[in-house]
Amino acid sequence: MNTQLRINLWSSPRNISTAIMYSFAQREDCRVVDEPLYAHYLVNQPTEAVHPGRAEILKSQPQDGEAVVRWMLRHDFGPKAVIFKQMTHHLVALDRDFLPRMINVLLIRDPRAILASFSKVVKAPTAADVGIPQQMELFRQLKAEGGLAAVVDARKLLLQPRQVLATLCERVGLPFQQNMLSWEAGARPEDGVWAPHWYANVHKSTGFQPYREKTYDLTPALEKIAVQCAPLYEEMLAEAL
Repeated sequence: MNTQLRINLWSSPRNISTAIMYSFAQREDCRVVDEPLYAHYLVNQPTEAVHPGRAEILKSQPQDGEAVVRWMLRHDFGPKAVIFKQMTHHLVALDRDFLPRMINVLLIRDPRAILASFSKVVKAPTAADVGIPQQMELFRQLKAEGGLAAVVDARKLLLQPRQVLATLCERVGLPFQQNMLSWEAGARPEDGVWAPHWYANVHKSTGFQPYREKTYDLTPALEKIAVQCAPLYEEMLAEAL
Protein backbone atom coordinates (compact mmCIF):
# COMPACT_ATOMS: atom_id res chain seq x y z
CA MET A 1 0.00 0.00 0.00
CA ASN A 2 1.34 3.41 -0.99
CA THR A 3 1.44 5.65 2.06
CA GLN A 4 2.71 8.80 0.39
CA LEU A 5 1.22 12.04 1.64
CA ARG A 6 -0.53 13.68 -1.32
CA ILE A 7 -1.03 17.35 -0.55
CA ASN A 8 -2.97 19.89 -2.62
CA LEU A 9 -2.15 23.57 -2.14
CA TRP A 10 -5.29 25.23 -3.55
CA SER A 11 -4.35 28.82 -4.36
CA SER A 12 -5.68 31.87 -6.09
CA PRO A 13 -3.36 33.19 -8.83
CA ARG A 14 -0.79 35.89 -8.02
CA ASN A 15 -0.37 34.57 -4.52
CA ILE A 16 2.86 33.23 -3.01
CA SER A 17 2.03 29.69 -4.10
CA THR A 18 5.17 29.33 -6.23
CA ALA A 19 7.35 30.45 -3.33
CA ILE A 20 5.66 27.87 -1.09
CA MET A 21 6.22 25.24 -3.77
CA TYR A 22 9.91 26.20 -3.87
CA SER A 23 9.98 26.03 -0.08
CA PHE A 24 8.74 22.43 -0.01
CA ALA A 25 11.07 21.56 -2.89
CA GLN A 26 14.04 22.13 -0.56
CA ARG A 27 13.08 19.02 1.39
CA GLU A 28 14.51 15.63 0.46
CA ASP A 29 11.28 13.95 1.59
CA CYS A 30 9.07 15.96 -0.79
CA ARG A 31 8.48 16.18 -4.50
CA VAL A 32 6.59 19.16 -5.96
CA VAL A 33 4.31 19.31 -9.01
CA ASP A 34 3.38 22.62 -10.63
CA GLU A 35 -0.32 23.09 -11.55
CA PRO A 36 -1.04 19.67 -13.09
CA LEU A 37 -4.61 20.68 -14.02
CA TYR A 38 -3.73 23.81 -16.02
CA ALA A 39 -4.19 22.24 -19.48
CA HIS A 40 -7.42 20.60 -18.32
CA TYR A 41 -8.63 24.02 -17.20
CA LEU A 42 -7.80 25.68 -20.51
CA VAL A 43 -9.88 23.18 -22.50
CA ASN A 44 -12.78 23.60 -20.04
CA GLN A 45 -12.33 27.31 -19.28
CA PRO A 46 -15.67 28.98 -18.52
CA THR A 47 -14.36 32.56 -19.00
CA GLU A 48 -12.93 34.57 -21.88
CA ALA A 49 -9.57 35.38 -20.27
CA VAL A 50 -6.59 34.94 -22.62
CA HIS A 51 -3.82 33.04 -20.84
CA PRO A 52 -0.31 33.68 -22.15
CA GLY A 53 1.47 30.60 -23.47
CA ARG A 54 -1.81 28.73 -23.95
CA ALA A 55 -0.61 26.60 -26.87
CA GLU A 56 2.57 25.59 -25.05
CA ILE A 57 0.63 24.67 -21.91
CA LEU A 58 -1.77 22.47 -23.87
CA LYS A 59 1.18 20.64 -25.43
CA SER A 60 3.02 20.23 -22.13
CA GLN A 61 0.34 18.46 -20.08
CA PRO A 62 -2.46 15.90 -20.40
CA GLN A 63 -5.73 17.70 -21.07
CA ASP A 64 -7.94 15.01 -19.52
CA GLY A 65 -8.44 16.14 -15.93
CA GLU A 66 -9.83 12.80 -14.76
CA ALA A 67 -6.67 11.08 -16.03
CA VAL A 68 -4.55 13.67 -14.22
CA VAL A 69 -6.44 13.01 -10.99
CA ARG A 70 -5.87 9.27 -11.32
CA TRP A 71 -2.16 9.95 -11.80
CA MET A 72 -2.07 12.20 -8.73
CA LEU A 73 -3.72 9.48 -6.65
CA ARG A 74 -1.90 6.42 -7.92
CA HIS A 75 1.57 7.38 -9.14
CA ASP A 76 4.50 6.57 -6.87
CA PHE A 77 6.40 9.85 -6.64
CA GLY A 78 9.15 8.36 -4.51
CA PRO A 79 9.57 10.57 -1.43
CA LYS A 80 7.36 10.63 1.65
CA ALA A 81 5.19 13.47 0.33
CA VAL A 82 4.17 15.02 -2.97
CA ILE A 83 2.98 18.63 -3.07
CA PHE A 84 0.61 19.61 -5.87
CA LYS A 85 0.52 23.36 -6.36
CA GLN A 86 -3.02 23.91 -7.66
CA MET A 87 -5.12 26.88 -8.77
CA THR A 88 -8.63 26.79 -7.33
CA HIS A 89 -10.21 27.86 -10.62
CA HIS A 90 -8.62 24.81 -12.30
CA LEU A 91 -11.05 22.64 -10.32
CA VAL A 92 -13.66 22.72 -13.07
CA ALA A 93 -15.54 19.95 -14.92
CA LEU A 94 -14.19 17.37 -12.47
CA ASP A 95 -15.72 14.96 -9.99
CA ARG A 96 -14.48 16.11 -6.59
CA ASP A 97 -14.58 12.70 -4.96
CA PHE A 98 -10.77 12.63 -5.00
CA LEU A 99 -10.49 15.47 -2.48
CA PRO A 100 -11.09 13.35 0.68
CA ARG A 101 -8.33 11.00 -0.50
CA MET A 102 -5.77 13.81 -0.33
CA ILE A 103 -4.66 16.49 2.14
CA ASN A 104 -6.06 19.89 1.18
CA VAL A 105 -4.69 23.31 2.08
CA LEU A 106 -5.98 26.70 0.91
CA LEU A 107 -3.62 29.57 0.12
CA ILE A 108 -5.36 32.95 0.25
CA ARG A 109 -4.44 36.60 -0.35
CA ASP A 110 -6.15 39.99 -0.24
CA PRO A 111 -8.29 40.24 -3.41
CA ARG A 112 -7.06 43.77 -4.13
CA ALA A 113 -3.46 42.54 -4.28
CA ILE A 114 -4.43 39.59 -6.48
CA LEU A 115 -6.39 41.71 -8.94
CA ALA A 116 -3.71 44.41 -9.19
CA SER A 117 -1.10 41.79 -10.08
CA PHE A 118 -3.19 39.44 -12.22
CA SER A 119 -4.55 42.23 -14.41
CA LYS A 120 -1.01 43.10 -15.51
CA VAL A 121 -0.84 39.76 -17.32
CA VAL A 122 -4.48 38.91 -18.11
CA LYS A 123 -6.61 41.82 -19.26
CA ALA A 124 -10.07 42.53 -17.84
CA PRO A 125 -10.26 39.54 -15.48
CA THR A 126 -13.48 38.46 -13.78
CA ALA A 127 -13.88 37.17 -10.24
CA ALA A 128 -13.97 33.64 -11.68
CA ASP A 129 -10.61 34.22 -13.40
CA VAL A 130 -8.92 34.85 -10.05
CA GLY A 131 -10.71 31.94 -8.43
CA ILE A 132 -11.84 33.58 -5.21
CA PRO A 133 -15.53 32.56 -5.41
CA GLN A 134 -14.41 29.02 -6.28
CA GLN A 135 -11.99 29.08 -3.37
CA MET A 136 -14.78 30.04 -1.00
CA GLU A 137 -16.94 27.21 -2.36
CA LEU A 138 -14.06 24.77 -1.81
CA PHE A 139 -13.38 26.21 1.65
CA ARG A 140 -16.96 25.62 2.74
CA GLN A 141 -17.08 22.14 1.20
CA LEU A 142 -13.84 21.01 2.83
CA LYS A 143 -14.86 22.45 6.21
CA ALA A 144 -18.23 20.72 6.07
CA GLU A 145 -16.57 17.41 5.21
CA GLY A 146 -13.78 17.77 7.75
CA GLY A 147 -11.19 17.75 4.96
CA LEU A 148 -9.53 21.16 5.35
CA ALA A 149 -6.05 20.76 6.80
CA ALA A 150 -5.13 24.46 6.89
CA VAL A 151 -5.68 27.93 5.48
CA VAL A 152 -2.53 29.95 4.82
CA ASP A 153 -2.75 33.71 4.27
CA ALA A 154 0.04 35.33 2.23
CA ARG A 155 0.39 38.34 4.52
CA LYS A 156 0.58 36.26 7.69
CA LEU A 157 3.13 33.92 6.18
CA LEU A 158 5.39 36.76 5.02
CA LEU A 159 5.20 38.37 8.45
CA GLN A 160 6.13 35.14 10.25
CA PRO A 161 7.38 32.60 7.70
CA ARG A 162 8.99 30.21 10.13
CA GLN A 163 6.04 30.09 12.51
CA VAL A 164 3.40 29.71 9.79
CA LEU A 165 5.39 27.09 7.87
CA ALA A 166 6.03 25.11 11.03
CA THR A 167 2.30 25.02 11.81
CA LEU A 168 1.47 24.14 8.21
CA CYS A 169 3.94 21.25 8.28
CA GLU A 170 2.37 19.96 11.49
CA ARG A 171 -1.09 20.12 9.93
CA VAL A 172 -0.06 18.08 6.88
CA GLY A 173 1.96 15.50 8.80
CA LEU A 174 5.52 16.63 8.12
CA PRO A 175 8.21 17.89 10.50
CA PHE A 176 9.32 21.46 9.86
CA GLN A 177 12.77 21.85 8.31
CA GLN A 178 14.80 25.04 8.50
CA ASN A 179 15.91 24.70 4.87
CA MET A 180 12.34 25.50 3.77
CA LEU A 181 13.03 29.17 4.45
CA SER A 182 15.51 29.71 1.60
CA TRP A 183 16.37 28.53 -1.90
CA GLU A 184 18.70 29.45 -4.75
CA ALA A 185 17.60 32.20 -7.13
CA GLY A 186 16.45 31.14 -10.56
CA ALA A 187 14.04 28.71 -12.16
CA ARG A 188 13.40 25.17 -10.95
CA PRO A 189 13.04 22.07 -13.14
CA GLU A 190 9.50 21.57 -11.78
CA ASP A 191 8.33 24.93 -13.17
CA GLY A 192 5.50 24.74 -15.69
CA VAL A 193 6.10 26.08 -19.21
CA TRP A 194 4.08 29.16 -18.17
CA ALA A 195 6.82 30.25 -15.76
CA PRO A 196 8.27 32.95 -18.10
CA HIS A 197 4.93 34.76 -18.00
CA TRP A 198 4.34 34.58 -14.24
CA TYR A 199 7.43 33.70 -12.18
CA ALA A 200 9.85 36.60 -12.73
CA ASN A 201 9.74 37.79 -9.13
CA VAL A 202 10.07 34.40 -7.47
CA HIS A 203 13.00 33.58 -9.78
CA LYS A 204 14.80 36.61 -8.34
CA SER A 205 14.10 35.55 -4.76
CA THR A 206 16.14 33.44 -2.37
CA GLY A 207 13.43 33.12 0.27
CA PHE A 208 10.17 34.64 1.45
CA GLN A 209 10.34 38.39 0.97
CA PRO A 210 9.58 40.63 3.98
CA TYR A 211 6.00 41.83 3.96
CA ARG A 212 5.45 45.40 2.79
CA GLU A 213 2.13 47.18 3.10
CA LYS A 214 0.93 48.47 -0.28
CA THR A 215 -1.97 50.41 -1.70
CA TYR A 216 -3.57 49.38 -4.98
CA ASP A 217 -5.15 51.73 -7.51
CA LEU A 218 -7.73 49.56 -9.26
CA THR A 219 -9.92 50.40 -12.22
CA PRO A 220 -13.65 50.75 -11.45
CA ALA A 221 -14.29 47.27 -12.89
CA LEU A 222 -11.55 45.69 -10.77
CA GLU A 223 -12.66 47.66 -7.71
CA LYS A 224 -16.15 46.18 -8.10
CA ILE A 225 -14.68 42.67 -8.14
CA ALA A 226 -12.51 43.45 -5.10
CA VAL A 227 -15.55 44.63 -3.14
CA GLN A 228 -17.47 41.49 -4.19
CA CYS A 229 -14.63 39.20 -3.10
CA ALA A 230 -13.65 41.00 0.13
CA PRO A 231 -16.19 39.26 2.43
CA LEU A 232 -15.23 35.87 0.98
CA TYR A 233 -11.58 36.54 1.75
CA GLU A 234 -12.41 37.76 5.26
CA GLU A 235 -14.37 34.59 6.02
CA MET A 236 -11.42 32.42 4.98
CA LEU A 237 -8.93 34.71 6.71
CA ALA A 238 -10.67 34.07 10.03
CA GLU A 239 -9.49 30.44 9.77
CA ALA A 240 -5.91 31.20 8.65
CA LEU A 241 -2.85 30.00 10.57
